[in-house]
Amino acid sequence: MDSYCELNIPVAEDELRSILVARLAEMGYDGFEETETALKAYIPETGFDALELDNLFNKYSLTYSKSVINKQNWNQLWESNFEPVQVEDFVGVRASFHQPFTDMAHEIVITPKMSFGTGHHATTWLVMRLMRDLDCMGKAVLDFGTGTGILAILASKLGASRVSAVDNDDWCIENASENIRINICNNIDIHKVDAVSTASDYDIILANINRHIILANIGAIARALVMGGELILSGLLVEDEEAILSACRPLGLEHRATVERSGWIALRFFRNS
Repeated sequence: MDSYCELNIPVAEDELRSILVARLAEMGYDGFEETETALKAYIPETGFDALELDNLFNKYSLTYSKSVINKQNWNQLWESNFEPVQVEDFVGVRASFHQPFTDMAHEIVITPKMSFGTGHHATTWLVMRLMRDLDCMGKAVLDFGTGTGILAILASKLGASRVSAVDNDDWCIENASENIRINICNNIDIHKVDAVSTASDYDIILANINRHIILANIGAIARALVMGGELILSGLLVEDEEAILSACRPLGLEHRATVERSGWIALRFFRNS
């Protein structure tokens, strides 16, 4: 496993931090930590591209400092900053070293590694909130860009008959597989893929990735979704909404709802044709 680069970016504005997280995620950064005055971003050392980063930061007149976390210490650092997450009284996400939740409909236990999607980020929270209104019972579900596997695990706990969890990152596959085992979700299949396959049909598709990957795969996503199926898209900023809606309209994807949190959005669709 690679050592990781940690960027420390002095930025206090919430909207700008949200934009940076979205753009850095598109560049391969898969871990983020926000404080009142800064954003920390993490990427495998082999994926660090100074020129690409300078082009982004010059656009916003920002600076950054970089340090390297060796592979022996990165997970210890990440775990030390991990706190439980609650989505209302619907679902709680915690590590094994935290106390169990009380008065929570569902609980997910994960090993907190730096895979994107521990529940702390607004987009993961938003998708879980929208899943509260989904009927997953007996349904086939695809979690495209599974990250830690949280959304796939929640779908399983909500009664899905079959869940396919896919990602293109070896680290995510390893971490999600571990979390699936911890939560005893025996109906989740996990695979490493780069794009949505139309070889199987799904009643529900979850895609919490980013605008670029969603737009590149939206046609395949629509074809893989059964008539009457439901789709949740996230990893998106408020400013991304119209581009997503414009791409979905011609595909028979009827927009049902948009929810927002800290400048991020998740959208729910129904396939009607």
